[in-house]
Amino acid sequence: MLRRTGTLGGCCRFELDQCRHSFSPPPSAPELPRLYYPAGSRSRKYRVGQEAGQMSLAQINHILKANEYSHTLPRGPASHGVLGFHSNMLPSNHPGEDRRSSATCLPGRGGVLFGVFDGHAGSACAHAVSQRLFYYIVVATLPLRMLEDLERAVEEERAVPPLLEWHKHPQDHSCPDGGAISFHSLRNYWQERLEDEDEDKDEKEEQQEDRGRVTSALINAFRRLDYDLSVEAQVHLSMSSPRWVSVPGEASSLSSPLRVALSGCTACIAHVSRGVLHVANLGDSRAVLGVQEPGGRWSAVSLTNDHNAQNPEELQRILGEHPLSERRTVVRHDRLLGLLLPFRAFGDVRFKWSAEMLSRVYETRPDVLSAVSEAARALPLHYLTPPYLSAQPEVTLHRIRPADKFLVLATDGLWELMHRQTVVQLVGEQLTGLQQQRPIIPGVGITLGGLQRLLLERRGRVLSVLEDQNAATHLLRHALGDDGYGAVAPNRLAKMLSLPAELARRYRDDITITVIHLNEPDL
Repeated sequence: MLRRTGTLGGCCRFELDQCRHSFSPPPSAPELPRLYYPAGSRSRKYRVGQEAGQMSLAQINHILKANEYSHTLPRGPASHGVLGFHSNMLPSNHPGEDRRSSATCLPGRGGVLFGVFDGHAGSACAHAVSQRLFYYIVVATLPLRMLEDLERAVEEERAVPPLLEWHKHPQDHSCPDGGAISFHSLRNYWQERLEDEDEDKDEKEEQQEDRGRVTSALINAFRRLDYDLSVEAQVHLSMSSPRWVSVPGEASSLSSPLRVALSGCTACIAHVSRGVLHVANLGDSRAVLGVQEPGGRWSAVSLTNDHNAQNPEELQRILGEHPLSERRTVVRHDRLLGLLLPFRAFGDVRFKWSAEMLSRVYETRPDVLSAVSEAARALPLHYLTPPYLSAQPEVTLHRIRPADKFLVLATDGLWELMHRQTVVQLVGEQLTGLQQQRPIIPGVGITLGGLQRLLLERRGRVLSVLEDQNAATHLLRHALGDDGYGAVAPNRLAKMLSLPAELARRYRDDITITVIHLNEPDL
């Protein structure tokens, strides 16, 4: 929550909650093939009667549920049509590079915000963005008169009205040491809004409830935060002498502006306000809507596009932004400059700054370079016409209908393992079919063995719903344990969770999932 915690240089600052991500994998296990799920799958069921190898069910559940979180919103206008949400994270990297956020916007029109963030070249950028982006979105959407009240409170050193009510797991997010810098940048943002925008026009747009205003605000918030991350890093660099002497712990701190800017992250944000859903996506995380069709059938509706080489429009966009002479080098091996998979991301200044600026970093700040991944420690080949990377999100507007039952936000670690229809089917069945057991009516010619199989499958469904009340945990269990035939094999699940840190990344990425419940399912 934003609140006044004292003054630094005459400015208030944010006080943000603290925590650390940790994951100690169990002992090693045999190698496993990667899992890929079909586009359409029948109901996922537990296979019973099998042992879970060396790992007990209690150990499996301890790992799967360590980061799960659920929250129910109070019914009424304040929920904006959101019933609640389930969330979970399972690291593969050590430490994990994914982050997640969820919060209620308190002033103005209000709304509920959800986000998943997939970090790369370290977790520093995802860490910073997961804590700061929602504040930028609030500032971008607030009416100017409320920003004026906010500015007066800061000037008069009064308590700053809270902007967000966070909903998070006790271990989510730790407060950056650069909280004062973060606040200073945010305050500059709202001061520029007050200087540049017309108050009469702002009030008219507010009265008209212009949906395009939210879209524009989301785009501006993304771009401004990325700009501020870059400026903060440049200021930090300019304060360093050529023979810079490191301060103990500064380079390894997640809040080091240079470390934040040299690493990067994708982001997928859902903003729900008064029954209208906006999804802002940057990179290759995804948002998928679970729709219950007449008759109870579930369908998956994608609300995002991947920003990578697999998207022809995105590929043409990035090729068109650079000279024809670079056509063979801008994207190589489906990666930006042969290095980066997503074509849009926060941070990653090694794809945005001038070659001269980057050379200065490499020459004067080896301490910071040692704290990021090896790929970020040298100038990319064929680095001729930066910037190559964009932080402009693609925004989708969707008016929530009665048939829209839930929204799944997830980093690419989930989508590499499961098709969107499989994901929606799993969550939908957990919400509906698994809540009531229909009687088994044997068909003509069914054998005793066939009847026994049907009974075992029904038993598996009961075990499934009892095992995971959290829909995000339910998806994790199936993503890692599916045997390819519609059953979760405990042996496979145990082996996947037993992989040591240095091996796990070869078989799966960090996985972060948030399932947002919008309407009660039809039973």
